[in-house]
Amino acid sequence: MRLWSKQLINALPREQLVAQWRELSSIAGAILKNGTPNHLLVNFVLDYDYDHFISYTKLVRNEMTSRGYRTMDSVWNKIISLKPDYNLLSFEEIYPEKMNKDYLNICYYNLYEKYLCGGISEEYWNRIKNLIF
Repeated sequence: MRLWSKQLINALPREQLVAQWRELSSIAGAILKNGTPNHLLVNFVLDYDYDHFISYTKLVRNEMTSRGYRTMDSVWNKIISLKPDYNLLSFEEIYPEKMNKDYLNICYYNLYEKYLCGGISEEYWNRIKNLIF
């Protein structure tokens, strides 16, 4: 389980972007069921108001929609049920302490490993690199 750095959302390959949508659904489901996602890499979402999680999810959903991928309203409705009166945050406001340069580098190298193993195409790897450098 991982939330990709918000800076990478629009460069993620299809597989990672669609998987991110599934992860967001799983995280929301775990919070609703157990009160926590209970996973080391995503527990930080509880350190922030749900506005951050919902706004991050909206970033992912918007990117998926812009690429012509379908998102299920049931997933979106589950996520916003965490805070029905949510406020969408600006890009800069979403997880500002967590999604910093260090976090971006961690995500970058995770994707780099996937590229080296053949899991990311040259086209998408170049998109990712161009965001960083």
